[in-house]
Amino acid sequence: MLKKATLAFVLAAISGSITAQTTYLQFNPEDYHLLDRIETRSGELTNNFFTSIKPIPRNGAVEFLWEKRKKARELNLSEIDRYNIDHAISVSGEWAPDEDGAIDSRRPLLKTFYTKQPDFLHVKTKDFFLVVNPVISAQVMGEQTTTGNDTKFWSARGLELRGWISKKIGFYTYLTDNQEQVPQFTDRWIGKYNAVPGADFYRKNGATYDYFLARGYVDFAVIRNKVNVTFGYDNHFLGDGLRSLYMSNFSAPATFLRINTKIWKLNYQNLFMELTPQYQDNVGDNRLPRKYATVHTLSVNATKWLNIGVYESVMFSRRDRFEFGYMIPIIFFRAIERGMGSPDNVNIGLNFKAVAAKHFQFYGQLMLDEFKASELFSNKDWWANKWGLQLGAKYFDALGIRNLDLQGEVNFVRPYTYTHRDSTSNFTHYNQPLAHPLGAGFREVIGIVRYQPVKNLFVALKGMYYQQGIDTGNSNYGSNIFADYVSRNQEYGVKMINGIKANCALINLNLSYELKDNLFIDLGATHREYEVADNLLPQHNTTYFYGGVRLNVGRRDYDFY
Repeated sequence: MLKKATLAFVLAAISGSITAQTTYLQFNPEDYHLLDRIETRSGELTNNFFTSIKPIPRNGAVEFLWEKRKKARELNLSEIDRYNIDHAISVSGEWAPDEDGAIDSRRPLLKTFYTKQPDFLHVKTKDFFLVVNPVISAQVMGEQTTTGNDTKFWSARGLELRGWISKKIGFYTYLTDNQEQVPQFTDRWIGKYNAVPGADFYRKNGATYDYFLARGYVDFAVIRNKVNVTFGYDNHFLGDGLRSLYMSNFSAPATFLRINTKIWKLNYQNLFMELTPQYQDNVGDNRLPRKYATVHTLSVNATKWLNIGVYESVMFSRRDRFEFGYMIPIIFFRAIERGMGSPDNVNIGLNFKAVAAKHFQFYGQLMLDEFKASELFSNKDWWANKWGLQLGAKYFDALGIRNLDLQGEVNFVRPYTYTHRDSTSNFTHYNQPLAHPLGAGFREVIGIVRYQPVKNLFVALKGMYYQQGIDTGNSNYGSNIFADYVSRNQEYGVKMINGIKANCALINLNLSYELKDNLFIDLGATHREYEVADNLLPQHNTTYFYGGVRLNVGRRDYDFY
């Protein structure tokens, strides 16, 4: 039903006069870190895009970087910053002022391929633009665990294309065939939840997971540079941290209709999603049920240095049925939900980002799932005081060292957050959390050091530690967001770490070298320790080393849980 309504809306809009469509940046950490870094180093927030709402449009990113490149000396940007800006503009060169910002290749292949440095095939006419690029990855991993040693791999092959037609309709497609052997702790997670992180349907052949990953969308502007409508199958991320308490790109892509309105210093987004509720059997040729969600996000640059935002989402409790009342673009979901008898799962939140002294950024999120003020301040730890809190800070050019960036972040989520009375309206999709990968009932600390000593070398050291209450037997202490809260163990005395305490520490060092545009060599190592209080479960320690090559695809990390 959502698809039929969306198709009618799209056709009606296309029949009118529409221009200024766009495409959006992949979830590539190098690209998003550059935008975040240059915005903070400039000392003021931009209105070209809003970093708390991702993916970021390419046209806004290029316009912002083009402007800052002209002020590079005034902003005291390093030579590496200037190189990164030029590279980012070249990759999205169709949005440069002359529509030809992609750098020419010195030696095109057969005078047809790689005429532009970033692109395998680059076609540009008055009414048509197309870029086609291969997607290739090959990674080998050597893992050492408490139960033995093993060699594993990840391989992906496919293509990515983007473009526009008559400057009215933008389009994007990403297709890859993947074979993956994961670390032992990730394999346990997949077995427990019957899901491969970031993927939908999969097959398992021995130790290898085989899945086809597809993302894509069409985009057009209803009002030039003001209102964009996007219909597709992809991920979203809301927030400025490594994690998000609202929505992350951890889970599988989903069908969506997005209406994004950017006026003055305001960005207002309506997101309508068709999702898959949890299921037991990973089998083909059977239709899986559907559930629906709607998300409103308002982001405001209140001052040159402060952004504040409001978040609201509703997950429907009915399968295969869309409530059209939630399509009203400007309304509080709680009012609609109460009018329906309060059957659905509504979350609200506040977030902020502030930049200071051209070197510092502070950010945070507060998410409220359900609470009563009288219970919140009663010190009885009522089970339904469900909330999450994130606080973080970034320090760019730390200690006066160019291109050395530090980040620290803490996350707290109360037990039973994101859950509901049934298995349909929990905040999940395709057996995966839609927000924080850990689910609920945890506290987490993250530290990241990023350093780019030379133009093409990216060094990242990441450490994380978390505590979480876990279930034993048939208990439900609130960490498993797939379990309905009706099966909870208690009404009061629910602490942040409820149930049996698990401790996990992880550290990762990664070196990425860019041989040519978007072609990276990766080398790295990860050590992870996981133990449960009183040795109720065996301790799981893992160390793995990896190396690989990837072209036009982000690095595959396993630091989620």
